[in-house]
Amino acid sequence: MTHVLKAGIFYFALVFAAGFVLGAIRTLWVVPQVGTRMAELIEMPIMLAAIGLAARWVVRRLSVPYRVSIRLGIGFIALVLLLTAEFTFVLRLRGMSISEYFAALDPVSGTVYHISLGIFAVMPLLVHRK
Repeated sequence: MTHVLKAGIFYFALVFAAGFVLGAIRTLWVVPQVGTRMAELIEMPIMLAAIGLAARWVVRRLSVPYRVSIRLGIGFIALVLLLTAEFTFVLRLRGMSISEYFAALDPVSGTVYHISLGIFAVMPLLVHRK
């Protein structure tokens, strides 16, 4: 169990760090050029690549066995940590409440973001350790 928890924490930390850096770049430089929706859609493939790389790195580095329960456990722990960080740290940083956050979501890029959260949760299962 501690192996799964450790892997989930590492996976979360890697993806959160990538998202934090990309979010800053998006907000400061890309949004003024192309608008919020397009900037978020441009960022998404980069984040999905970061998610895949992070999952692969964690699985290899920690020698995670290919068992569905273990891999999904890692993804679930990371997802819970990511949502907790998003709803506390990020919302506080942006000065928003949870209801304001959901009201401000773009219907297109918000939907893509929610799909990416599902991909984030299952990515440890999808990568193979070689």
